[in-house]
Amino acid sequence: MSVTVRSFAKINLGLRIGARRQDGFHDLLTVYQTIGLHDVIRLTVERGSGIEIHCTDSRVPYDESNTCHRIVEKALSVLGAKGRVLIEIEKRLPVQGGLGGASSNAVAALIALERALKKNLSASERLRIAREVGSDLPLFLIGGTVLGIGRGEEVYPLEDLSAMACVVVTPEVGVSTPKAFVEWDRRQAQGPKPPSSKAPDAALKRRSCTLDPECGEEQVAGLRPAGQPRSARSRSLRAGWTAVPTLTSPATSDRMSELSLELSAWLSESFSGAPQSGRRFRRGRAENLLLALVRTGIQNDFEQVVLPEYPELSEAKRALEGAGAKYASLSGSGSALYGLFARRERARLAARRLRQQGWEAQETVTLMRRQYWKRIIA
Repeated sequence: MSVTVRSFAKINLGLRIGARRQDGFHDLLTVYQTIGLHDVIRLTVERGSGIEIHCTDSRVPYDESNTCHRIVEKALSVLGAKGRVLIEIEKRLPVQGGLGGASSNAVAALIALERALKKNLSASERLRIAREVGSDLPLFLIGGTVLGIGRGEEVYPLEDLSAMACVVVTPEVGVSTPKAFVEWDRRQAQGPKPPSSKAPDAALKRRSCTLDPECGEEQVAGLRPAGQPRSARSRSLRAGWTAVPTLTSPATSDRMSELSLELSAWLSESFSGAPQSGRRFRRGRAENLLLALVRTGIQNDFEQVVLPEYPELSEAKRALEGAGAKYASLSGSGSALYGLFARRERARLAARRLRQQGWEAQETVTLMRRQYWKRIIA
């Protein structure tokens, strides 16, 4: 039996890099958002044994290092199933683009495998297998707007944000995430930069807000494997943080707390109607909740190390802003960048303008959780 599944991309709405952990990974804090751009995965199960990967893009590995191969091998073992599995990957997303293409491919292959075999894993088993294969995989088992902590693999569904127009620019460069982390560590070891003269938002300093990671419209089971204690980091997220002005440049842990505060303040105000700067956010009005989030000042820490190394990416970000993006950012460690637009027509015109300037630009839209799951089966 053959099954075809769309493998959607993600962008990062802010990303903070924390300290390097004993396991070699870094603590991360980010909000993932799925978008409409996608690859296509076709999976077939036949008589026999083995796993075969087919893709016309030579940069995609065909061996056991491929995330699709790894996740299917694990799933077959858990399901107690046998067969020869053929996986065809139709690449439309960039390789090493920061859009989660390889991770999304793996989750799409897992979904296709279950349908082809007519066997289902439990939600907790899916998440456990996904976490073992890679940090970005679990978010694609939720879709929509997702909070990511830990090394990015600990995920919680947030209340979905309204769909928003988006333009993705994919420069012809590949960024190595491990190398980006190495450069981040090198810069951190050099010591803090002089403190910024920009005063923190007084409103954010006054607030201590609670972030509820279980406010999604759908309940997703198995987010924390049975018996696994909640981490101190998870408990802190639920308790919220209070911003305290300092006289020194913030340490890495302080930067994590800053983004946590920004997210907490944004979520509580956007969804409760609490005032911010004399205004209220209401659904259906011109003020889009995504823009409300980015206006808190969230940033992607990878920009500090990636943009200086790849000047073309800095040019692409400026091009997005020049084309009218309300907010532009690197996604993950790059190389893809995205811009958010208030209206779909403006995004369409911006993508056309960018292509005329020689950029590879695609207009798309953010996907809410329900849309994500409705469209995932091709």
